[in-house]
Amino acid sequence: MFTENWASLSPREKFEERFKSWMNPPGVEFATPEARQAYQERTQILKDAVELKKPDRVPICPFIGFFPANYAGITAEEAMYDYEKLGMAWTKYHQDFQPDSLASSFMIGPAPIFEKLDYRMYRWPGHGTPAHTPYQFIEAEYMTEDEYDLLINDPSGFWMRRYLPRVFGVLKAWEGLPPLTDIVELPFVGACVIPYGIPDIQESFKTLLEAGNMALEWIGAIGAIDGGVTATLGIPPVLAGFCKAPFDYLADTLRGTQPIMLDMYRRPEKLLKALEVMIPLNIDLGVRTATQNNAPFVFMPLHKGADGFMSDRDFARFYWPSLKAVLLGLIEEGLVPYVFVEGGYNTRLEYLADPDLPEGSIVFMFDTTDMEAVKKTLGGKQCFGGNVPGSLFRTGSPAQVEEYVKNLLEKVGQDGGFILSTGTVIDEADPEAFKAMFEAGRKYGTY
Repeated sequence: MFTENWASLSPREKFEERFKSWMNPPGVEFATPEARQAYQERTQILKDAVELKKPDRVPICPFIGFFPANYAGITAEEAMYDYEKLGMAWTKYHQDFQPDSLASSFMIGPAPIFEKLDYRMYRWPGHGTPAHTPYQFIEAEYMTEDEYDLLINDPSGFWMRRYLPRVFGVLKAWEGLPPLTDIVELPFVGACVIPYGIPDIQESFKTLLEAGNMALEWIGAIGAIDGGVTATLGIPPVLAGFCKAPFDYLADTLRGTQPIMLDMYRRPEKLLKALEVMIPLNIDLGVRTATQNNAPFVFMPLHKGADGFMSDRDFARFYWPSLKAVLLGLIEEGLVPYVFVEGGYNTRLEYLADPDLPEGSIVFMFDTTDMEAVKKTLGGKQCFGGNVPGSLFRTGSPAQVEEYVKNLLEKVGQDGGFILSTGTVIDEADPEAFKAMFEAGRKYGTY
C-alpha cells in the first residue's frame, strides 16, 4: 500500500493513503455488489466520524468478547478449540446484528497452541476455568524489581531469556541461552552455538516449531472466518492494529499491579527510563500490525490510568507522557489510535484534549466516564464514543436499552464525531436487549 515516497509524505497524506487502501481493500472479492456497497458505506461513516463530520448515521461498533459463542449456543471452550464452531458462531453474530465493525475471531485465541507451549500467564475455558467462561489473566511478578536494567539495556534479550521462559513452560531452557550480541568475531561463533546443542534447548525449539505449524493452521481458519464476513456482509476490520500505553505494557504483564505501584515510589527513575524504552516498541508494534492488516486504526486499551488507580500527580508523571508519545508516533505514521478508555477518566479528560494532539486524529471510546463532560471537553477536537453499560444487557429490558441509547445520542451524539459502542467487552448478554442497542442506534442515530 505504501508509495515509493512514503517517508516524505506528511502525516495527513499518510492518513489519506491508509484510509484509501482500507476503503478499497486490495485482493478482497466481495460476494455481491450489495456487500461491496455496504463495506464502502461503513468505512465512509467511520472515516467521517474520525474527521469530526456528520456521517449519514452514527457508526455502531461494540466491543465483543465471547458473546457470539453464547449467542450461537456453543461454549467458550468450543470457540477456543474448534475453529469450525468458532466460524459458525462469529458468522452468525455478524449476520444477525450487522455491526459496522468486524468482531475478529482472532481475539479468541488458539487454545491448542497455548497447551502445546504450556502457557502459564492465563487460565482459559477447559484449562483452569469452566467451559462456558472467558479466559482469565494470572497476575504475577513476571519481571523482578532488580531486572529493570536488563529490560532497559536489552529488551529483546530480556524477553527471550527471562520473560518467555517464565510464561511458557516449554521455553524454560531458554534461560541458558547466551545473548546473540556475543557473536562479534569468528573465534566466538562456536562457543555461542554450543547451547543450541543442549537436549532441553533443542527440544524447546522442536516444540516451538510444532506450535508454529499449528499457528499456520489457526491463522488460515481465522482468515477464512473474518474474510468471509467482510466479503459477504461488507463489515470492515477496525481493531486490526494493536499496541499499549507504555505504563500498561510494563504493569500488566511484567511487574504486576502492586509492584508497579511500589516502583513509582521506590525506583521512579528506573521506571521512567523503562517507560522511555517502551515508547518506540509500542509505536513499532502499532504500525506493523495495522499495516499488516491494511487498516488505519490501532486499538489501545487503557488499563491502569483510570481515576482512583493513581493520583493526578502520578498520572501526569508516569502515565500520560509516554502514552502521549505513542499517540503522536502513531499519528505521525498516518494511523488513528482507537483508545478504549476503560474505567472512569473524569479527572483525566483535560489530558485527552491535549492541544499537541492534532484534531480529528484519535478515537476515544469510554466506559464509565461522564459522557456530557466528554462532549464538553473533546467535542469538536477528537472523535469519541461508548458507553452503553454491559450490565444493562444482562439486567435491563430492550426498552431500557433503547431509552439509554436515545438519551446518549441526544446528549452527546448530535454534532457528529461520535461512535456508538458498549462500555465494556461483551461476553454475556440477553440477545434481545443487545439487539435493542443496534435498533436504537439506527433509529435515533441519523443526521
